[in-house]
Amino acid sequence: MKLRLKKYLLLLLLLAFLPGVALAGGNEPATVKQERNHVRSGNKLYNAKRYNEAEVEYRKALEANPRSAMAQFNLASALIREDAAGSQKQQQQSQQQQASKQQSEAVKLLTNLEKTCTSRDIASKASYDLGNILYKQKNYQEAIAHYKQALRKNPGYDNARYNLRMAQLKLKQQQQQNKNNKNGKNNKDKNNDKNKNKDQNKDQNKQNQDKKNQDKQNQDKKNQDKQNQNNQQNKQQQQQGGMSKENMDQILRTMQNQENATRQRAEQRRAQMQAGERARTQYKW
Repeated sequence: MKLRLKKYLLLLLLLAFLPGVALAGGNEPATVKQERNHVRSGNKLYNAKRYNEAEVEYRKALEANPRSAMAQFNLASALIREDAAGSQKQQQQSQQQQASKQQSEAVKLLTNLEKTCTSRDIASKASYDLGNILYKQKNYQEAIAHYKQALRKNPGYDNARYNLRMAQLKLKQQQQQNKNNKNGKNNKDKNNDKNKNKDQNKDQNKQNQDKKNQDKQNQDKKNQDKQNQNNQQNKQQQQQGGMSKENMDQILRTMQNQENATRQRAEQRRAQMQAGERARTQYKW
């Protein structure tokens, strides 16, 4: 009797839970199961570094449950790893463009998770991965913001804290380098201006010296032309009169000297005659 009563009560309990079992056998549990199976398969492929195949499984999981935060995060991680692998192999331009497209999709997924995901753990990891992407791009300032966001959601996230310190250090070095480059550019510009002025002065001095040389050459040429002209005139005179200007001058000087000598002799004779005349007059009686 007691055994029958127990069986009866058990049957009532089963009947009471049958509606729940029927609901659980609907579409939702099936999709959840498919989602989990695809995520697990994707994780195995991801751990085996078969990121392309893992991406396919994570997308199937999202087809089963588009709101799955885990599938979104794992898909983003797979896309990031595919992008990194493509860069290491130095693929062709079309493949590099594909890698960039994959990274853009990963950034979009991670950004959405960072802002909307209710799981603080997944949201924190999304912020961390965004920080890593920006860190590799040397965008340290924005990387720092994402690392801080990861630590706000998970204060015990040691990897985010370590990367935050590294990004802060890199940012400081980058700012110092930019400052040095700016100062170096200013110094270079100053030196260029100084050298430019020096070159201008040098050019001016050269122009002045060239002008002096040119003036001297012109004067020498003028003197030479004048000498040539005189020589030509002398030559013409020699051809016309058989005597050069210098010879004529010499003859004129000789004639002048002879005339002066004749005048002096005439004056001497006149003086002698006058002296004799005076002597005769004195002793006339």
